[in-house]
Amino acid sequence: MPELNQLQKKILEEVADLHKVPEGAYNIRSDGKSVGRRSTENIEIVPKTDVSGLEIRIRPGTKNESVHIPVILTESGLHETVYNDFFVGEGADVLIVAGCGIDNCGNQDAEHDGIHRFFVGRGASVRYVEKHYGQGDGRGKRILNPVTEVTLDEGASMEMEMVQIKGVDDTDRKTVAKLGAGAKLVVRERLMTHGEQRAVSTYDVELNGAGSSADVVSRSVAKENSFQRFDAKIVGNAESRGHTECDSIIMDNGRILAVPALEANDVDAALVHEAAIGKIAGAQLIKLMTLGLTEREAEEQIVNGFLS
Repeated sequence: MPELNQLQKKILEEVADLHKVPEGAYNIRSDGKSVGRRSTENIEIVPKTDVSGLEIRIRPGTKNESVHIPVILTESGLHETVYNDFFVGEGADVLIVAGCGIDNCGNQDAEHDGIHRFFVGRGASVRYVEKHYGQGDGRGKRILNPVTEVTLDEGASMEMEMVQIKGVDDTDRKTVAKLGAGAKLVVRERLMTHGEQRAVSTYDVELNGAGSSADVVSRSVAKENSFQRFDAKIVGNAESRGHTECDSIIMDNGRILAVPALEANDVDAALVHEAAIGKIAGAQLIKLMTLGLTEREAEEQIVNGFLS
């Protein structure tokens, strides 16, 4: 592991599950600069020259390899925008782990805006994991605004796991995807907000090729005075299948707004949206309390199970 202090190591563990130097390619960014980078024979990581960010090039046919690109912010008042482009060669099968953790103990806001663009070649497969985490007792906010743009060639697939469970005060997540023939996109979002936190998730998916499909599912919990908005639009421009779902628990004075949008421009486009927002069922609480849990402990058990 590059020389990191205990705080940086803790955040790295939270956002990337890293306890040591990862196998494969990686770039670790801390407070605006790279503190460790490694390319491999099949995966090349090169810094951009015009803007802050990286180009990650994955050779065609690469199998069972990974890329880790976590970001750490510990300086109050730091605002950064990073542009990372991923070029995944034909027939490759890789894991990409990103994520950002902010520790803000100061009075100024700290913000990371990450723009990730994926160009996934024909028949390639990508599993993408992005975790966001915040901590620190300062009055400054912890702000994360990720943008993800995905282009899937014929027969390509991408599975995205988007997780934000703790400590992020404000986030505006935008995901745009364009799918070719036979391409497949799966998104699993898990989100929890509390206090005065605000979280907006926007998905805009175009099914442009015959046989393409998308499945976008969000599970979320809004506690205390927090607010969430989930916007999901799927456009079927060819024979295709699209499904989007918002399943949310609301607690205390939390607020959740789900805005579905389906647009069918082909007679063989089959598009479905589902949404459910409600409080924890009383019967669930009672059942756990009869086993000796307090009401608060029972709520935590239910929420943890719901978001797992």
